Amino acid sequence: MTEHSVSKYRRRGAMLATIVAVFAVTLIGCDSDSGPSAGGSAPAVAVAPGSPMSEAASPAPKSFQSDSRTQAPDQADRKEVVTGSVNVTASDPIDAAHKATTKVESLQGRVDDRNEQPGTDNTTPSSSLTVRVPADKTDQFIDDLRDIGKVTSVSLSKNDVTMQVDDLDARIKALQTSVDRLRALIASATNTADLIEAEKAVSDRQGELDSLTSQQRRLDDQIDLSTLTIQFTTEDATPSSSPDNFWDGIVSGWHSLISWIGGAIVWIGSALPWIAFLAIIGGVVWLSLRVIRRRRS
Repeated sequence: MTEHSVSKYRRRGAMLATIVAVFAVTLIGCDSDSGPSAGGSAPAVAVAPGSPMSEAASPAPKSFQSDSRTQAPDQADRKEVVTGSVNVTASDPIDAAHKATTKVESLQGRVDDRNEQPGTDNTTPSSSLTVRVPADKTDQFIDDLRDIGKVTSVSLSKNDVTMQVDDLDARIKALQTSVDRLRALIASATNTADLIEAEKAVSDRQGELDSLTSQQRRLDDQIDLSTLTIQFTTEDATPSSSPDNFWDGIVSGWHSLISWIGGAIVWIGSALPWIAFLAIIGGVVWLSLRVIRRRRS
């Protein structure tokens, strides 16, 4: 075999090693884009010494390598969604709701829903609020409500969404990296077919990225601001229990009798116009029949 043939085979071998190295590095890059859930380290790839991809295939810097000790979230890093309800009794529920709104605004919160029902002869006044307050100031806000009225009940629940937040972050980072790479391919594309295909891929992934970003913003809002439903009622809004003794039974029976008489009077007053109307119609019919009988006789 001549020296020219040997040199030719060596060049082919170096070219083949370079192509294998590029393909292996591409596979490693795809595995790294799959997010922290992929787990494990990438297998070692043999790269020919002195090849152009030997530097690209070198291990990542230590600052970018995953550390299993930092993957478990600490107590302080937990993400929670706080929701709850509070019942407050006050002499003036509507005024109490106004004062609670002022306290919410002072804590840099907001009121998402407000409902007020002024008192009438048959109903007692009441009001309700759905407020959003900073999660770290929820307990402070509930304590401030005790200055407005009597807090009769408090119900709070916390939902841990740490894993959901981490999953969204990883998916967003992977999609953003993919979109950036596709944009770089578009900038250097020389073939029209490749350019169209890359633009379509960018459009699809950008839409998915926008959807995940919107989900992340909503979740961040739920984490940053707790949601509380507050019901304001009067102090005597709680229905009275059944009579416990003879005298309470007499009083309860008397009130029910007065209520029944009042309802009967109201019903008679409502029925009087109809009775008069029917009496007039009956008189007209009776007179008409009498006239007809006289004519026949």
